[in-house]
Amino acid sequence: MTVKIYAMTCGWLTSDLSMMLAGKVGKISFPVPAYLIDHPRGRVLFDSGLHLQCQHDAPGRIGFLSDLFSVHFRPGEDIRSRLEQLDVDANKIDFLVNSHLHFDHTGGNELLPNAKIIIQKREWEAGQIPELIQANGYLPADYDQGHLIQKVDGVHDMFGDGRIMTIPTFGHTPGHQSLKVRLDSGDVILTADACYLKETLTNLHLPHLVHDRAEMLNSLLMLRKLQKSGARIFYGHDPEFWSQVPQAPKQIV
Repeated sequence: MTVKIYAMTCGWLTSDLSMMLAGKVGKISFPVPAYLIDHPRGRVLFDSGLHLQCQHDAPGRIGFLSDLFSVHFRPGEDIRSRLEQLDVDANKIDFLVNSHLHFDHTGGNELLPNAKIIIQKREWEAGQIPELIQANGYLPADYDQGHLIQKVDGVHDMFGDGRIMTIPTFGHTPGHQSLKVRLDSGDVILTADACYLKETLTNLHLPHLVHDRAEMLNSLLMLRKLQKSGARIFYGHDPEFWSQVPQAPKQIV
């Protein structure tokens, strides 16, 4: 039973480096990744990238967040177009695993109308509370699209065969999750924002803005253990790492 992964770049963002590594000076431009995972029993998307409006009016879409992030998002880079480039119909994605509810991970949700969303229960609940919406910079317009929602609590084996499993990596947000995918070559961990950069994991260097620093540190220590056990870590927004990741239609092997 073979599982395939395809990496897609759905735009780029630029921010202060301190947003990624607290105390660091300078700027960083980084990719907005999404992944298609093709399982014999269904097509799974991990995150959906930016909203189409960000191609021409990012401030109008993300509001005050545009003071923190410059958006570089061209036609053809949205998740629907990226899937079309793989001859995959966005309407036929079975599952959408949102790592968390930030705008660069849920902006394309509306382009996947028939997908069931898989999300940690505590993340979804945080996204319904006005104080936490504001504190975490959530945009309900991105994720409140009427999808069927499956709220999970911790580790969730999506097909019951150990091939695609959600991993709770709380800290960046209240209910952040990563995804473990078992390929024929071994395990791959799609960290999303639990681990922005290689340096984040190597030096346990946290970002400036974190929902819960202790939880994020625990998540990083767990990712280190998985790495030591042989899993390959795919960092959430590392431009140097991303330059080495095969891009769709090439397959990650």
